[in-house]
Amino acid sequence: MAAAVTTDEIYQRYLDKAIKEMLRLEHEVATAAEGQPVAQPTGHPLGTIFLLKYGPQAQELQEGVAFHGRAGHALKRSLERLHVDPREVFGTNCVKFSGADLDACRAWLRRELRIVQPRLLVVMGEDALDFLNEVAFPLSRAVAATLGELQRFTPTIEALYVPDIDSSLDEQTAKTRFWNAFKPVGPWWAALPPY
Repeated sequence: MAAAVTTDEIYQRYLDKAIKEMLRLEHEVATAAEGQPVAQPTGHPLGTIFLLKYGPQAQELQEGVAFHGRAGHALKRSLERLHVDPREVFGTNCVKFSGADLDACRAWLRRELRIVQPRLLVVMGEDALDFLNEVAFPLSRAVAATLGELQRFTPTIEALYVPDIDSSLDEQTAKTRFWNAFKPVGPWWAALPPY
């Protein structure tokens, strides 16, 4: 007689599958880049929160990881201040490398969203918002450019539109504008059931 499969075992199977699919996607992106620097996604492959910005900064391309550098540091501090577990976050760029084919990038983003299956999608900046709205993710609705307001993206994913993190770090007014739009992540996280 077969033993019952535990919830932990089921989760581990989903996690293993997500890791394999993400590695396959990262390999495909690197192959398409033909040796150019690539900023691959970062974070938990089944993250509850999915951070999306348009394109990589120089530090991200140098290290090969999305959200590396100033933006990543600022977001980690913001998440800690909001009491959100940063280990439950996945981050990526719409465009993975310079000169990338935008249709391929849209297909890659669809796959990332399907693999991660987040509960909250945080869209950073107008370029990322426009890009996301062109992706045609199954059952999705267009996300409006309404700062700091939770919106329904799909039946299972909410979205939050915030200013671009990369352009918000050098001026106090821009930092405050980003923070005020990003703050709803805290109450959203706190309201999640503990299971």
